[in-house]
Order: sequence, then structure tokens, then C-alpha cells
Amino acid sequence: MAAAPVWSVDPRTGKQREQVAVEATAQEVDATVRAAHDARGALTDRTVRAAFLRTAADKLQAAKDQLVEAADAETALGPVRLTGELARTSYQLRAFADIVDEGAFLDVVINHPDDTATPPIPDLRRYKVPLGVVAVYSASNFPFAFSVAGGDTASALAAGNPVVVKAHPDHPALSELVAAVLRRAAAEHGIPEGVLGLVHGFEAGIELIKHPLVAAAGFTGSIRGGRALFDAAAARPVPIPFHGELGSLNPVVVTEAAAAERAEAIGTGLAGSMTLGVGQFCVKPGLVLVPTGAAGDGLVKSLTDAVSDTDAGVLLDHRMRDNFIAGVAERAELADVETPVTPGSGGEHTVSAGFLTVPAGRLAAEGDHDLLLEECFGPVTVVARYDDDAQARAVLSRLPGNLTATVHLSTEETEGKGRGTEILAELTPLAGRVLVNGWPTGVAVAAAQHHGGPYPATTSTSTSVGGTAIERWMRPVVYQTTPEALLPVELRDDNPLGLPRRFNGQLER
Repeated sequence: MAAAPVWSVDPRTGKQREQVAVEATAQEVDATVRAAHDARGALTDRTVRAAFLRTAADKLQAAKDQLVEAADAETALGPVRLTGELARTSYQLRAFADIVDEGAFLDVVINHPDDTATPPIPDLRRYKVPLGVVAVYSASNFPFAFSVAGGDTASALAAGNPVVVKAHPDHPALSELVAAVLRRAAAEHGIPEGVLGLVHGFEAGIELIKHPLVAAAGFTGSIRGGRALFDAAAARPVPIPFHGELGSLNPVVVTEAAAAERAEAIGTGLAGSMTLGVGQFCVKPGLVLVPTGAAGDGLVKSLTDAVSDTDAGVLLDHRMRDNFIAGVAERAELADVETPVTPGSGGEHTVSAGFLTVPAGRLAAEGDHDLLLEECFGPVTVVARYDDDAQARAVLSRLPGNLTATVHLSTEETEGKGRGTEILAELTPLAGRVLVNGWPTGVAVAAAQHHGGPYPATTSTSTSVGGTAIERWMRPVVYQTTPEALLPVELRDDNPLGLPRRFNGQLER
């Protein structure tokens, strides 16, 4: 049976553009993983790794025009958004190169023998080593930043692991182009091209997670797809770490005092956040708790005006468009749900933004309205009108894990008056990033960033954005009473690499 062709598709028309590749067979997945496994030794030298990452960043920027054009043809996200996302991706590669150069991520700890301790301490030397081949499953909504050269790939390579990427079917041509750029960068530093493998096809993704030489996996996508891969990773004869980002509602709480103080600004800001990128951001606010009464009414009016002025947009593919239209229609049919601005079809290939309102009491207990507590991918949010703080708390208590949680407070509440502190305490267990008087769309690439959260936001406690994302792809190992001549150079007393470390209890920089 011939392998199925892989087509580039224009989401603006739904038509196939060109055949890009064919879906990988089990034998081809095996060959790709083995080539990556064989290339791991070329990543041992940290200097080479850092140089490779910087060269990859430079080459991506040099190919900007071609890459952005290809990305826009397959995603309809627009040149401005895509140019910024490519710049972010290049910056991320360079940031990990700096982390590799610094060396603190190796977490070197050395203890000399101490016979006076109880029990006695032998000579112990600890640091972290790469896991092995990492499988990366690309996301649909970030064709650069969470795809072939995105954060999972960059952090895995920085840790010293080769990578095999399962391309997303929404941007196969772009995936091929980006993979070629990274391979050229690898070749300039004597690294085999197999260090970055690429496969296409649903079955290829299943074969990849099952391959015995794959040591870990990263995924960004739906709860259904991510959970299937997570379960497959756990069911292997040798289970492997699976770092998946699966879904998030990203709740927002607006206090009565905040609504009274700046209803128009909050409504306008919410409209901009929920419709950004046609609502296709993983941190889109999908549930907003707004007080009943005049202040909340003003916020809803502001939101209505702003969303009504939002143009229809194209989703990443027609399957997502169909799911969005069906999803908002099903939600709108629930009792007591109103649609001040009706979301749905905006034309043959587009969707229109909108939002739903519902009394918060409908969400405070289990029932048919639980559908409103599930993520709906696209430009829609649910505004739940609460009567008092107890009702708002009841809704929050029913939410699963999220990437973000936001509260909008009044000026006095930010100064410690009112329920501000209590609300932060209620939101902290729900999310990996808690915001005050802001909007969650936009995830800065920074050392202090955390992009993750309790399940189903993610399947681990790690982040996929920021410097500490590298920790996902390493494991600690300790050498005990090992002669100096046999130790890895990173663990020797004289510290020839000048690494930050903890030496006999003292932090050395």
C-alpha cells in the first residue's frame, strides 16, 4: 500500500496547494529515530551546542521572507504576527545558547568525604545529563514558536538531546523548510543532520512515542490527542516522561470594585485578548466572572461594543472552523445562556467573534452547563455573572487546572484592601501563572516565566517557556568515590570549565 501524500492546504480556501511529503512508515520512523540516536555524541561539547543554536537562530532570520510567506500560506495568521513569532523563536534559541554557555543548568554539586557526619558522607559528585532522543509534537497555533524550531526543540537540543519532530498537518511545508534550516546549521558545526529528524502522519506520531530509543516527549495540543499520547508513553515497557500542554480555560475574576472603577477599559481589554489571533491562543481567557449589577452591566456593554467591531477571521483549518461553529451553537442552546454578540460562521471560510453570558449559579454545581467550563478553541468567551463572592468562589472551586488565572482589582484592592489577597489565594492552586490587572495572552520568553499548570493544562509541573524548560530533558546522576581521572570534567575539583556549582555546601559562581 502506497504511503499517503502530505499536502499543504490553504485555510483561506480549504484547497490543497502542493504535495509536500508522504506520511512516514514505521520503518521510516525507526530510521529517523536511530539517526537521531546516533547523532547524540555530537552534542556532548557545550561550546558546539551553543554555537549550533546561535547559527540556527541566524539562519532562521536570514530566511525570514521565505519562511513567513510559507507560514502565512498554511496558517492565515498574517505576516505581522508571523514575523514577530519568528523573531521570538530566534530569540529563544539564542537565550538557550546563553544558558548552555553559563552552565548552571547542569546543577553541579560536590561533597567531599566527611567521616564526622551521621551517617558518614562519602565523596559524592552530582550533575545532570541528557535523557536521549526527544520526540516533539508540533502545535497548530504557533507554527514557529511551538513547532520544529520551537521551545521544546530548542530546550531539548540545549540540554544535549537530539530531537525527532512530528510535524503538524496544518503546516507541513513550513515544517520541512524550518527543519532544513536547522540541519544546515548543524552541518556547519560538524553535527550530523540526523540530530533533527522530521516525520509526518498520524500513525508516525504513534510509532514515535512507542519507539524504544525515544527517551522523552513534548506535546502541545488538545486534551484528547495529548492524553492518548500521555497514556501511550506510560504504557510502554519502559515508560518515559511526557510533557504535554493539553488545554486551558484561563479564568478571569473581575471584582465589583474593579468593574465600578474601569468597566470600559476592562471590557475593551477582554475583547482584545479573547479575539487575538482569532482566539487561537492557548492562554485565551475562556471564562470571565463578572459581577451582576450596574458596574458589571457596563463591562458587558463595553465588551459588546468592542467584539462587535472585530472583523471575521480565518481559523487554522476547516476542521477547527467546523468544531468552533458546532461548539458555540451547542453552548448557546443551554438554558439561561444569552449571546450579546453571537459567535459562529462569518462566511464560507471565516468565523465571527462573540461571547456568551450565563448566571454563575448555573456553573456552581454539576450539570448540563459543565460544557461552558470546557475550552472552546476560537474567538469566544463565557461571561458568568455572579451575585456575591460565595458564588464566585463556588465556580472557581469547580475548575480544572489552567495555564493562567487572572484577577482585575480596583486601586484600593491592589493596596491590600478588600478581597484581593483572598482571590489570589483562590486562584493560585488553579494555574501556573497568576495575573493581576492584565491579560494572559502573550507569554514572555524570560528566566522567571512559567508556562504550565495543574492537569489538564499540563501533564507535568514543568514549563515549556523560559530557561527552566531545559530541566525537562535531563536527569541527575551521582558519582560516588570515583577517582578524579575517571570523573566527567564537569565534576572535577579544579573546575576547568568554570561552572557555577555548590562545593562542600558553598555556592561558587
